[in-house]
Amino acid sequence: MAQAEALVGALKNVLKARGVTYAQLAKSLGLSEASVKRVFAAKSFTLGRFDQICALLGIQISDLARMISHESATPSQLSQEQENKLVSDPKLLLIAVHALNHWSLEEILEVFDFSKAECIRLLARLDKLGIIDLMPNNKIRVRVAPDFTWLPGGPIQQYFRAQLRNDFFNSRFDRDGEKMTMVSGMLSRASNAIVQDHMRRLSAEFSALHHQDLSLPFSERFGTSLILAVRPWSPEAFVKFQKKP
Repeated sequence: MAQAEALVGALKNVLKARGVTYAQLAKSLGLSEASVKRVFAAKSFTLGRFDQICALLGIQISDLARMISHESATPSQLSQEQENKLVSDPKLLLIAVHALNHWSLEEILEVFDFSKAECIRLLARLDKLGIIDLMPNNKIRVRVAPDFTWLPGGPIQQYFRAQLRNDFFNSRFDRDGEKMTMVSGMLSRASNAIVQDHMRRLSAEFSALHHQDLSLPFSERFGTSLILAVRPWSPEAFVKFQKKP
C-alpha cells in the first residue's frame, strides 16, 4: 500500500510539473472533474486507469517507480566544502556533474578521454565526499534528491557563471536543439511573481523529463542546459545615465 501511495504521489508531482489540472485530465479521460478528484483523494486507481493517465502524460509506470526510488535520497544541496572540493579539480567536477545526471561509467568513458582506472578513482573520491555511492561492478548511485540544486551563489554557480559568459552565450541559438528568447518590459511585483512561478514549473518539468528519459538508450539523449533568469535590470550603459536617487 505504501508503494501504491508513493506512485500516486509521484503521478501528482508530474501533473503539477506539467501544469496539468484535474479539469484538463478529466476532459482527456472522459470523466467529470469531481470523479478525478475522488480517485486521487482515495488513491483508488485501477491499473488500467493508472496506465491510461501515464499514457496521456507520455510516461510509463516504470518512470514513476524510478522517480520514487530517488525521493529518499538526500540532500537537495551539497555543502560549501563539497562544492569547493569539486571546483578545485576540473576532472572531478566533470565526473561529478555527469554522475549526478545519471551517466554510467561506460557512458562517461564513451564520451570522455579517461582511462577506466582514472575514472573509477575519481568516482571513488566522489563516494568519499558523500556525493555518490560507488556500487559493485562500478555502478553509480547518486546521493542527492531529484530536486537537487547547486548552492545559490556558491562555488559551482560562480564557476558556471564564468563559463556562461565565455562560452554558453557564444552562439546564434539557431541550430537544432537551441533557442534563446529575451523579452523585457515593465511588470508589477504581482506579475513578476507569476513569471517566477512559471519558471519554477518549467524547471520542475525539465527535472521530471530528465528522470523519465533515463529509460531511453544513451544514444537517444544529449546534454541539454536550460537557463531561466528574471530580475530588475538595465544595461550598465543605461544605468550610468539614470538620475541618482
